[in-house]
Amino acid sequence: MPGFELFGDQERKEVNDVLDNGVLMRYGFDPMRKGHWKAKSLEQELQNTLQTKYVQLVSSGTAAVSVALASAGVGAGDEVIMPTFTFVASFEAIMMLGAIPVLVDIDDTLGLDPKAVAEAITPKTKAVMVVQMCGSMGHMDALKAICTQHNLLLIEDACQAIGGTYQGKPLGSIGDLGCFSFDFVKTITCGEGGAVVTDNENWYLNADHYSDHGHDHIGNDRGAESHPFLGYNFRISELHAAVGLAQVKRLPEFLDIQRKHFNIIREALSEIPEVTFRTVPEGGVESCAFLNFFLPDVSTAEKVMIAFKDHGIDACWNYYKNNWHYIRKWEHFKELKSLYPISEEVKKGLEYLQTKTFEQSDHYIGRNISCLIKLSWTEEEVRRRADKMASSIKSLL
Repeated sequence: MPGFELFGDQERKEVNDVLDNGVLMRYGFDPMRKGHWKAKSLEQELQNTLQTKYVQLVSSGTAAVSVALASAGVGAGDEVIMPTFTFVASFEAIMMLGAIPVLVDIDDTLGLDPKAVAEAITPKTKAVMVVQMCGSMGHMDALKAICTQHNLLLIEDACQAIGGTYQGKPLGSIGDLGCFSFDFVKTITCGEGGAVVTDNENWYLNADHYSDHGHDHIGNDRGAESHPFLGYNFRISELHAAVGLAQVKRLPEFLDIQRKHFNIIREALSEIPEVTFRTVPEGGVESCAFLNFFLPDVSTAEKVMIAFKDHGIDACWNYYKNNWHYIRKWEHFKELKSLYPISEEVKKGLEYLQTKTFEQSDHYIGRNISCLIKLSWTEEEVRRRADKMASSIKSLL
């Protein structure tokens, strides 16, 4: 991760096909296409890769979350439970629909704590959104059981986890709807892009229509298509889909590289007694896009991050003070800094942010270091990096 590190002839061929026919839009212009339908082809490849019945490509991972929620009927005033550790897109996508993000604690999986989820459910709760951060998963069986018991949607944000599996099923295909991102820094990149996946035909059709201004896509004349309901523009372009089509065919290659590099670094750090690793539920297999480990306390984690920087070890983060991925620094969210008025219902629903604390999440995120696993490293570079990381940590313990 990310896939752009290994761009090559496959990506160039797919993009040149689009430039050759000149049709950059995924819909219409049939006579000009010379048989090339990159978005449709990518959707088919993803159906096979993700073992799901339906895939709808959209313009981004953020769009995927909003489209998934809307397709299943989540909207104004509904509460969506989500984790404190994610990307800002998670609450943005919920709020765009007029729904209310309800943040709850994570556990040592770095995913939603099932107990915290159960305690947060109210009569307004419509969905639980798990976020498979950094290539791994939470306790999916427990979370699914809670959703079944309370008749809630299970939305799976697997934007950072393509290639990971749980009990043999691809992450993203386990919930009622799954969401993926193919932005520039993902394992599979389109530059910008995303996907909604589901086995539910009605939700798929809703996503198909909703992401293209409500078009029903029936017939061969776009101008004559009906609009069963309101929609918006979350379309992906053929150029973006072309890059993704080449990349998804290379996913096994990318995953093999990630796992090899991941295991080399993990093995080196495993020799340090004070280093522990995130919990991966039984039956789970990480995508190995990131290696996440814990140090004894926040202070040690901060010192290790400084030591990494001093030794030229890049692409590692401690999210405790990060303003993109963890609740502590989301001031624009807590203070509702918006360009346009936010509904009173949402304002009231988010009042809890003024007093709510997340000590359990702090306990895990404060001690966590997350390291990106690059595809472009040589084995020699990885081993040298692993040695530097281990020696830096040992020098501080």
